[in-house]
Amino acid sequence: MTTSNARATASRFATCLGMLLLAGCSILGPKPKDAATVYAPDPRVQAEASWPTVRWQLALGRPQGARNIDSQRIAVRPTPNELQVYKGAQWAKPPGEMLEDALLRALEDSGRIPAVGRQGSGIGADYRLLLDLRRFESDYAGNATPAATIEVSAKLLHVKSQQVVASRTFLQAQPAAGTAVPEVVNAFEQALATISRDLAGWTLTTGNSYEPVARAK
Repeated sequence: MTTSNARATASRFATCLGMLLLAGCSILGPKPKDAATVYAPDPRVQAEASWPTVRWQLALGRPQGARNIDSQRIAVRPTPNELQVYKGAQWAKPPGEMLEDALLRALEDSGRIPAVGRQGSGIGADYRLLLDLRRFESDYAGNATPAATIEVSAKLLHVKSQQVVASRTFLQAQPAAGTAVPEVVNAFEQALATISRDLAGWTLTTGNSYEPVARAK
């Protein structure tokens, strides 16, 4: 190879290397201005002394919700008939999945039930908890600051008889400290913890009360 060819090859290599380095910098550099901030609430639930210790097993059905409710966009209701989303912000998981995770962990960590798992996990469940997610939104409700509002309809199904043992609607509205998105997200974390605790306690107590009837059948 002649000296001129070698220099040309080296020049082309240097140019390609420079382009690759620039591309790498663009990937590793600051995120684009229009990229959304992803929020992942991590609610923790402390078991209450009144919760019974049960002998049966439970399967959690995946919470069902309308598309605009069970969305990774963070919904906000500035007025009663208007539903918007916060710009530049989203959930790491859909609300239904966050609720399922929080409730599953609350029951597992309670130590009050021998086995609990998601529907289809292979657990020989005696009961199935069916959840309908009705609301998961930041609601101003005429106030200066919003409240993280979660509404869930729950049905406890006895698997063997396919009978709905009980049903109840749970509503939790946790006021935010301010109007900024991080403050709203903190309110959602508290609301998730509270409604998961209420659901866990109700499920354990209701199923335990029905057990004498279930054994008699």
